[in-house]
Amino acid sequence: MKKWIICLMLLVLLGYGVSKFKAEIVRTPEDSDSRPRVEDVEPINDPASDSSQGAKSMTIDVTKEMIYQGDLLLVNKDHPVPKGLHPEKEAVSLIKNPEFIDGFGVLDNQVLLSPRLAERFATMVKAAGEEGINHFLISSGYRDEEKQDELYRQMGSKLALPAGYSEHNLGLSLDIGSSQAEMNVAPEGRWLKENAWKYGFILRYPDDKTAITGIQFEPWHFRYVGLPHSAIIHENGFVLEQYLDYLKEQQSVSITVQGQKYHVFYYPVSKDRTIEVPAQGSYEISGNNMDGVIVTVRE
Repeated sequence: MKKWIICLMLLVLLGYGVSKFKAEIVRTPEDSDSRPRVEDVEPINDPASDSSQGAKSMTIDVTKEMIYQGDLLLVNKDHPVPKGLHPEKEAVSLIKNPEFIDGFGVLDNQVLLSPRLAERFATMVKAAGEEGINHFLISSGYRDEEKQDELYRQMGSKLALPAGYSEHNLGLSLDIGSSQAEMNVAPEGRWLKENAWKYGFILRYPDDKTAITGIQFEPWHFRYVGLPHSAIIHENGFVLEQYLDYLKEQQSVSITVQGQKYHVFYYPVSKDRTIEVPAQGSYEISGNNMDGVIVTVRE
């Protein structure tokens, strides 16, 4: 009987040792507390899941025609002014409409601008005047194709673009001078180079980008693109060609300008479609005159 009890005790002790040995094998270093826990791993942010996460968004219907409308249209030797636009319907003679002349001079009665562009320019000039810079002179604004063709024949391809390929035919550009000196040395030119972006304007043909624009340095030629685009272009040292490529590459950009937050999105468009914009607020749409639209949301 005693032998049976002793054998039973030996079996129990042996089983305890085996179970302890197994437990020590199962608890490997990989299972120690040093291994990251599931709750410590940051989840991957999948933009496609934004809607399921309750992110705010809005749906916008876009048409293929929108590619060729708006303030961000690229016009250069490769991309002409879209045929469907009629900027001449908005352009007015500033001399004949003096209510639009505010704080600046006008060369002659052939200077045409849309009231919208004239008002934006006057706002910028007023800000410059507060800093003692007040000798601005507009020498050219909107030109029709006949006027552009005449200029092209007079100046040649090195100094002018053919009719339909000039930003002046688009109605969003103007040549700004100073009544005191040439723009490359005038206080007005220096002020615009540093501050025009705050009012939605960009120096369209800077001296270090001629290889991209194909146009020689023109310190007088400014183009309206609006905020926040002018701010992004200025901050990154872009010209319009580079900026539009940048938007296509990035797909979306967010920026705060003067306390206002903006979200900019690029969408390729080959036909009429509906797009979902992952942001809410007031928005504007502009085509790029190539292959898509840019949606700018202002929170």
